[in-house]
Amino acid sequence: MRCVVIREHGSYDKLQFEERETPEPGPGEVRVRVRAAGLNHLDVWVRRGVPGHAFPLPMVPGCDGSGEIDALGAGVRGLEPGQRVLIGPGVTAGDDECTAAGADHLSPTYGIFGETRDGTCAEYVVIPARNAIPIADSISFEDAAAFPLATLTAWNMVMRRAQLRPGETVLVHAAGSGVSTAAIQIAKLAGAGKILATTSSAAKAARARELGADEVLDYSDPAWSKQVRKATAGRGVDIVVDHVGTATFGASLKTLVRGGRYVFCGATTGPVAELHLNLVFFKNLAVLGSTMGSLGDMHQLVRLLEAGQLRPIVDAVLPLADVAEAHRRLEAREVFGKIVLVP
Repeated sequence: MRCVVIREHGSYDKLQFEERETPEPGPGEVRVRVRAAGLNHLDVWVRRGVPGHAFPLPMVPGCDGSGEIDALGAGVRGLEPGQRVLIGPGVTAGDDECTAAGADHLSPTYGIFGETRDGTCAEYVVIPARNAIPIADSISFEDAAAFPLATLTAWNMVMRRAQLRPGETVLVHAAGSGVSTAAIQIAKLAGAGKILATTSSAAKAARARELGADEVLDYSDPAWSKQVRKATAGRGVDIVVDHVGTATFGASLKTLVRGGRYVFCGATTGPVAELHLNLVFFKNLAVLGSTMGSLGDMHQLVRLLEAGQLRPIVDAVLPLADVAEAHRRLEAREVFGKIVLVP
């Protein structure tokens, strides 16, 4: 099979193509013929490298994917060759307390395709059978590949960690990202009273409004937090959904009402931020980290996808051969939603 391989960290030239033997599924595993692979910012970090973190290179990148089951390993029940599936992006050993409790994303063995084991930027991938989630014929492979990681992350942030209640006001940073396009939709579906979003272009602002944002603010304005106050008649917001990091952290806390929650899943602009503790305890704020979500929630989200209540936002579909261009567009912030690669 043909696949993308990262053997060392660096720029786009480190995304190499190789021919490998088609992998065979072991007990409890299935092989999926990949029809589409979704790109995430995590793929960029795996390529570039993260100081202090060791990725198990060489690595086939790609966290998200969809396709058809091609072969079954021993003991697999309930799935059939030819079945259309999307791939649940998180993997555990499956034999620990957290996984048994339905919180597999908290397991000490938890990993992600394309980060801790070979991923979906290939013609075939072998995965645990429990990660193969059947999808209806009405869902295209491209939409299915754009859906899992970003939507699961946003769901865990908004519904599980921040525990959005109907009528609350939500601020979603960086409206054009995959996580943020999902978070806007989830907040709308859950009955948020008002949804604010930030972005830096008029085109992205218009699309954020189409998804359900009531007002969109320009985060390139140093006084964007004052815009939040104005948009909420001086009240502030109940929840901030963020993955920007250093550039937005301090001002975001100031926009929160008493009892507000700041939830974040990444730190694109840097991991170091100054925290004024008196602001947190005087206002009873919560600062909540969030990574991924449970496989059980992934199944629920697929049902919402099939019902048309949530939808992935696909910016572009490119051939797998253009993986370097896809990385470039993502890093240059030229994307609204997700880029999908087709082998």
